[in-house]
Amino acid sequence: MRVGVVGCGYVGTVVSACLAEIGNQVVAADIDASRLDLLRAGRSPIFEPGLEELLAKNLSAGRLKFTAETPEVGRHGQVIFLCVGTPMQEDGRPDLRALVDAARTVAAALSQPALIAVKSTVPVGTTERIAGKVSSLAKVPVDFAFVPEFLKEGDAVRDFMKPDRVVVGASKPEVVEALRRLHAPFLRTMHPFIPMDIRSAEITKYASNFMLAARISSINEIAALCERTGADVDAVRRGVGADSRVGYPFLFPGVGYGGSCFPKDVEALIKMGQDHGLEMPVSSAVQKTNRDQRARFAARILERLGKPSGKSVALWGLAFKPRTDDIREAPAVGIIETLLKAGLSVRAYDPQANAKAAKLFGARVSIAADPYAALDGADALVLVTEWDEFRTPDFDEIKRRLRTPVIFDGRNIWEAAPLRALGFEVFGVGRP
Repeated sequence: MRVGVVGCGYVGTVVSACLAEIGNQVVAADIDASRLDLLRAGRSPIFEPGLEELLAKNLSAGRLKFTAETPEVGRHGQVIFLCVGTPMQEDGRPDLRALVDAARTVAAALSQPALIAVKSTVPVGTTERIAGKVSSLAKVPVDFAFVPEFLKEGDAVRDFMKPDRVVVGASKPEVVEALRRLHAPFLRTMHPFIPMDIRSAEITKYASNFMLAARISSINEIAALCERTGADVDAVRRGVGADSRVGYPFLFPGVGYGGSCFPKDVEALIKMGQDHGLEMPVSSAVQKTNRDQRARFAARILERLGKPSGKSVALWGLAFKPRTDDIREAPAVGIIETLLKAGLSVRAYDPQANAKAAKLFGARVSIAADPYAALDGADALVLVTEWDEFRTPDFDEIKRRLRTPVIFDGRNIWEAAPLRALGFEVFGVGRP
C-alpha cells in the first residue's frame, strides 16, 4: 500500500519506519530541514532502540522516502497519517494550528481518492472539525479517521510492531476495513483490532493516558502516607498489586511522571471537561499529586542538606524515563530548578539526555561525561531516572567520591539496608 506520513517527530518517524518494514511504500514529510538531513542519512533525530536499523534498512530498500514537500505526501498516499505535534498552550489546551494546516495542504494535493487518518492526540470532535474544514479543498473523494498511537518511549518500535491493540475511529465500514488490512500484519498474535466511532477513539487516547497517570499518582500518594507513618511502600505495593483487579504495572512509587504525553494529556482532559461544562476532580487531583511529588522530593533533599552555601549534589538521570533522551516535563528538570533556586550547585549525568540538558540549562548545571565524574565532592547523590546502568554501581567508589555519603533514591531501585551497612544515609520514596 502507498502510505503518507506528515510529521517526522517521535510518532511519525516510528510509524513511517514500521509501515515500510512490512512492505508498504512510505513517503514522509517534515518542515525541519536538520531533522530531514538526519532521517535521509538513516539516523534518528530521537533516541529510540531499534529505530535507526529500520530507517537504514528501508531507505536502502527504497520503501521509505523523506521529503520537505507536504503536497508530495498527498500525491503519493492512499492512506495518509497526520502525526503533527499538538503542543500545550498557556491555557492548557492543545495547539491544533499546525495539524489543521497539514490537513489542508494534504487534501489540496490529493491526486486519487484517499483516507486521511489523524494520529496526533486531539480533543474530542477535532477530527470531524478538520474534515469539515478541508474536505472542500480536495478534488477527489477523501475520508477521515482517527487512529490513536499507544507508543511508549524506549519501546516504541516493539509497541508498533506488536501492539496490545489497534484502535480505529471511523464512520464508514469501508474505512475500517482499509485500516484493518493495513494493520493486519501487526495483529497476527490475536491482539485486538477495535473499531469505534471517531469521538470515542479520540477520548480513548486521553482516557488511556489518564488511567496510567492516575496509577502513578495513586501509588505516590500512598508513598507519602507511608513516609509519614513509618510504613514501607514496597511492602504495600506487593500486597496491593497481588490483587488481580489492581496488578503491578505502573504501580511503582517515584518522583512522578513526565514526558510529552501524560502531563499534556491530563491537562487537556481537564480543559476538555471545562469546555463541556464538566468538572474533572480526579484528573485535577492526579495532576496536582504529580506536581507535589517532585516538589516533596526536592524539599527532602534541601531539608537534609541544610544551608546550601557551597554545597552541591550529583544527579543521575535527566530523561523522563529510561531508554529515551526526552526531557520534556522530566521530573529531573523541576527538581534541578528547585535545587538551583535554593542555592545548591548541580552536576548531572544521563546516558542519553546530556546534550539536551546542556542546551536547556546552559552554564547553570555542570554536565558530567560519566556518572562517577558527577560525584566528585558532592554532598549527596540524587537518582531520578532508573537507567539499567545505575542499578548495580560501585558503591565503594560512590562513597569515596562523595563528600558526605548521602543518597536520595527517587525510584527505589536500591536496597536501603545494605547501603546503610556501608555507611550511607539512604532516603527513598515511601520508605521509612
